[in-house]
Amino acid sequence: MPRTYVWKARPVSEAASGPRRGRPGHDQAAVVAAAIDLFNRKGYDATSIGDIADALGVTKSAVYHHVDSKEQLLSLALDEALDELEATVAAAAAGQGSAYDRLRNVVRRSVEVLVDHQPAVTLLLRVHGNSDTERAALRRRRDIDAGLALLVRAAVDEGALRRDLDAGVVSRLLFGMVNSLVEWYRTDRQVSRQELADAVSALAFEGLDR
Repeated sequence: MPRTYVWKARPVSEAASGPRRGRPGHDQAAVVAAAIDLFNRKGYDATSIGDIADALGVTKSAVYHHVDSKEQLLSLALDEALDELEATVAAAAAGQGSAYDRLRNVVRRSVEVLVDHQPAVTLLLRVHGNSDTERAALRRRRDIDAGLALLVRAAVDEGALRRDLDAGVVSRLLFGMVNSLVEWYRTDRQVSRQELADAVSALAFEGLDR
């Protein structure tokens, strides 16, 4: 019997409920952005709160005004990458219309989320489960994959997709194509966010045949 996944709204933690007020120009979002940049360039373990403070030109106490720890910064950074992806898949699962159209929309929207949050998604894809925070992020990624697989199965049942491929494999390949964009896509290139979403969607669902 296939497993049934029930989508529930994820509670918002107190830490992520809103930015704390602090120094002008350095709200919680700025602190998280600086942390993501350093985590990606130096690695999470090699980055200290002092490094983040230096990047912002503030004291460590100014950083601690917004967050309680480096681990909380990692959690907020991973939330940025995961929250919209979770919402996109959950909305498609509960939406109206054909499963095929909803699946195709998820792929397009996932490209847009990656472009809009590329540094945070890059960090997410480097997580290996070395802490409770990282393991929680990996569980959320698996839930997203499972939700996408359900849409794939529904599209197969509609007769819109071929039946000879495993739905779980298809969902991983689709997200794998989207996630590969972090390795080469740059927002200063001539390919726009819209054009990129169009290209990925066309390649995934129509192939390269004329």
